[in-house]
Amino acid sequence: MEKIINTKILDTRKIRKAKFATSKKSLQMLTCYDFQTAQMLNETEIDLLLIGDSAGNVVLGKETTVEVTLEEMIMLGAAVKRGAPNKFTVVDMPFGSYSTFDDAITNATKLFKQTKCESIKVEGAFDYQLEIIKRLTQSGIPVMGHIGLTPQSVHELGGYFTHGKNKEDQEKLMNEALNLQKAGCFAIVLECVQEDISTQITKALNIPTIGIGAGQGTDGQVLVINDLLKMGPGTPPKFCTPISDLFQLKKELITTYLNNQRENDNAQLSHH
Repeated sequence: MEKIINTKILDTRKIRKAKFATSKKSLQMLTCYDFQTAQMLNETEIDLLLIGDSAGNVVLGKETTVEVTLEEMIMLGAAVKRGAPNKFTVVDMPFGSYSTFDDAITNATKLFKQTKCESIKVEGAFDYQLEIIKRLTQSGIPVMGHIGLTPQSVHELGGYFTHGKNKEDQEKLMNEALNLQKAGCFAIVLECVQEDISTQITKALNIPTIGIGAGQGTDGQVLVINDLLKMGPGTPPKFCTPISDLFQLKKELITTYLNNQRENDNAQLSHH
């Protein structure tokens, strides 16, 4: 198969303009956590790669994303960027790395510089987070926002659930989205948000929205690649329909390989 290598890397200006393009195509983003997967994705037409702190769950085997460290995100982000030099990459700020203004500026700068990714992603839209985003964008670090279900706040939120089910919650989400746009975000992830309000938010903003479990009314979609390809033994979230079962396929291939090796061992023993 002929390699597809998109040398025209996206930038924040092109991403913003994509929302209003005449021949509009939805922005497609997948998570990526390692060098070789990044190499493969670099040869596809995927728009953006997210080095998400979901790596804590699917790569590092941690219970929640809260446990992920800045050093781990730097290691993973740098590996992905080396593998996908022609893709626009977004790397998550991990839990605890932006709890204070000074920590946020120091850690975001370190993450941005050492990974060489094109942008960072920050969860939440509290006033202090808006100030952080404003300063980062003024400093030249592009920021993608993230509201709705914010996994780093799962303990405070009381679990995983769909957001925007009542009028009060919908107004809160709309205000958060508008405030993130005003603070300087070039795009916003809407996670597990009711489709009607995610569509309304998308129409109200001048920057793209990227949904995950937020319906089809957003400007783009993002999925965890491990869910899309079913790379683990568990059941993916209900909003993700796997296009393969790589966990089972790899297990079958390894089983076949081991059986062949044992047959070869037995054949050699029979000749002695």
